[in-house]
Amino acid sequence: MLLNSDPVSEDTGLLLLRVTAGGSMLFAHGWPKLAHFADKMETFGDPIGLGPAVSLGLITFAETVCSALVILGLWTRASTIPLVIGMAVAAFMANGDEPFKKQELAVIYMAAFLAIFFLGSGRFSLDRVRFQ
Repeated sequence: MLLNSDPVSEDTGLLLLRVTAGGSMLFAHGWPKLAHFADKMETFGDPIGLGPAVSLGLITFAETVCSALVILGLWTRASTIPLVIGMAVAAFMANGDEPFKKQELAVIYMAAFLAIFFLGSGRFSLDRVRFQ
């Protein structure tokens, strides 16, 4: 049997995308920033001119809270917006002068969260339970 546009297959794919992108963002990037927030507060990059502490706070919020919401499928589309913005800043402002290899991970995350934004959370999500 070939997988096609069967709704269960699409929803399973969205679940896999949400859990993979959100989970890896949360545990590989957000949690370490949250755990060492005080240590990084003064030295974190400031690509948008708000100060290192505010920049760290914004990206930590996106990478922890918003990633957790994406994993759960709760307020999914709204939760992807800070993540897409954060990854765009990381790729094109913080690492804008670097070779693509330094931008690549942020671009991949940005594409994954953009896909989730456009496709929604799917059937296997708290959005579906809450709003249906």
